[in-house]
Amino acid sequence: MTGDGQYDDPMLRALDLARQSMRWGDVPVGAVVVGADGVILGAGGNERELTGDPTAHAEILALRRAAVATGSWRLEGATLVVTLEPCTMCAGALVLARVARCVYGAADPKAGAVGSLWDLVRDRRLNHRPEVRSGVRAGESAELLSEFFASRRG
Repeated sequence: MTGDGQYDDPMLRALDLARQSMRWGDVPVGAVVVGADGVILGAGGNERELTGDPTAHAEILALRRAAVATGSWRLEGATLVVTLEPCTMCAGALVLARVARCVYGAADPKAGAVGSLWDLVRDRRLNHRPEVRSGVRAGESAELLSEFFASRRG
């Protein structure tokens, strides 16, 4: 799948952020939080290697920046668009932030918590369950990850 109309522009921005993360040696993941009006509220690429912060995942940085932009930790009506399926930490954060939708590119069978390995966001025991859309520009997202890990091995 190459695109998904409504989510193409934010995913292209997320892909750009993922490419930037590669420059400083981070796994290429990018994320943007889009408000209900379509405006990007926060964005980020992985910065764990850059900052030495284990929580500096693209999604966490984008959510933090969106909260600052809106002045609230509640990001109701917002959509998190990310190049890779969120891990347990990031899936938990998007649930806690009350994000309405999670749109992601490539699935993560080793650590994905939005359907692949776990399905945290659809757990009925939680008080908020965002909608999920997967596979948006998945090929481009997966290609960046493959390129990154191949360069590490070779």
